Amino acid sequence: MKTSISYRRVWDIAFPIMIGSVAQNVINVTDTAFLGSLGDVALGGGAIGGLFYLAIIMLGWGVGVGAQIMVARRFGEGKNKEIGSIIEHTQYFLLFLAVILIVLFELFGKTILYSIVESESVFNASYEFLRYRIWGLFFAFTYFSYRAFYVGIGKTKVITYTTLTMVIVNVFFGYSLVFGHFGFPKMGVSGAGLASVIAEFSGAGAFIVYTILNKNIKEFHIFKFYRYDSEMMSRIFKVSIPLMLQNFFSFSIWFIFFLIIEKMGEVELAASNIIRSIYVVLLIPIMGFATAANSLVSFVIGQGRSKEVLSLTWRIALVAAGFSVVLSVICSMFPRLIIQVYTNDPSIIEMALPIMHIITIASVLLAMGFVLFNSVSGTGKTNISLLLEIGILAIYILLTFVFALVFMQPLTVVWTVEILYGILLSSVSFIYLRSDHWVGKMI
Repeated sequence: MKTSISYRRVWDIAFPIMIGSVAQNVINVTDTAFLGSLGDVALGGGAIGGLFYLAIIMLGWGVGVGAQIMVARRFGEGKNKEIGSIIEHTQYFLLFLAVILIVLFELFGKTILYSIVESESVFNASYEFLRYRIWGLFFAFTYFSYRAFYVGIGKTKVITYTTLTMVIVNVFFGYSLVFGHFGFPKMGVSGAGLASVIAEFSGAGAFIVYTILNKNIKEFHIFKFYRYDSEMMSRIFKVSIPLMLQNFFSFSIWFIFFLIIEKMGEVELAASNIIRSIYVVLLIPIMGFATAANSLVSFVIGQGRSKEVLSLTWRIALVAAGFSVVLSVICSMFPRLIIQVYTNDPSIIEMALPIMHIITIASVLLAMGFVLFNSVSGTGKTNISLLLEIGILAIYILLTFVFALVFMQPLTVVWTVEILYGILLSSVSFIYLRSDHWVGKMI
C-alpha cells in the first residue's frame, strides 16, 4: 500500500536532525583538525580515545532510540499522557548506567587500553583524552533522553538549537584548551576531551531549558517526577536492551577496525582517522533520514497503518540516497583539498586519497541500508535487528582482519569492507521487511 506520509513530512522531521548532525560532526572535525596540528600521535590517540568513548556511549544511545520508538508508538496511538513516564523512566535508567560505566572505566579503563593499543605513545595520548572525556556520559545520556522525546513526537527543530549550542561551545573551548589561548591552560589532547564534555553539558542544558519554557508539551506530562514503575521499566528494557547491545557491538567493531589498522602503522592510523571524519560527514543525511524512518514507522504502526511501512521506508531511502549521491560527487571532485583541511603531511594525504573514492561508494549504499535497517527497529522487533547486525558485523570484522593482518593488503583494500557492509545491510533488512514477520508486534 502506498504511504500517506508525504515527502514534506519526512523532510520536516529529517532536516533538523541532519542540521543537528552537521553541527555534531563539526565537533568531530574541529577536534580532529586541532589534534592533527599536534602531530600523528595526538591525532591517532584522539581517534582511539574517541572511538573507545563512542563504543561506551552507544549503550546509552540504544536506550534513547528504544525510548524514541516507544514515544512514537504512543503518539501514533494517541496515548500522549504515557509519554512523560517513558521519558523519565528512561532518564532514571540512563543515570544509573552512566554511574556504572564511569566506575568501570576508572577501575579497568587504563588496563583495557594498554592491552589493546600497540604504540606506547598512542596509548598515553588516548588515556589522557579519555580521563576527561568519560565524564561527559552524564550529560550525553541526558541529551539522548530529550532527543528521544522530540524525535518521537516529530518536533525535531529543537535539535538544531541544542547542537548548534554544543558546536559553538566545543569550538571555543577546544581551541582554548588544546592550544592554551584566552588565558586557559595548554592541555593538548586532554583539552580536546574536556572541551567535548563542556559541550555535552551545554547541549543537555539547552534541551532542559527549552523543555521548561515550551508551553506546548503539557499534554505529554513531562517533569512529573513519576515513581518508579517496574512494568514501564520492563517495557523500556525489552525494546532498548537489544538496541543497546546492537549499538555497542557496532561501535565496538568500529573500534576494533581501528585497532587492526593501528597495527598496520601510525601513518595508516592517522590517514584512517581523517577518512573516518570525512566519512561521518558523508553519513549525515543518512542518519537524519534513518532516524526519521525509525520514528515514522513506529508512528504509522501505532495508527494501525502497518501496510504502509514498506512504501514509507522506500520513500525515505530514495531521498537519503539522493542526498548521499550529491555529497559523494562533491567529495570526489575535491578529495585532496578536503584532506588538507586535516593535515599537510604528504604521506598521510597520499595514503588517504584512494580511500576517499571507496567511502563515497559506501555512503550511497549505506543510505539505503541504514534507512531499511532502522525501519526494522521501528517495527519494535529490536531483537531481530540485533541478530541481523551481529551477523553482518561478524563478516565485516573477519574480512578486515584477513585483509589487513593475514594477507597484508594495503589500507585501500582494507577499507573496501565498508562497501560490503552497505550491500549486506540493505539486502538483509529489505528481505526481513518484505517477510511481514514484524506485523502485530506490541511494545
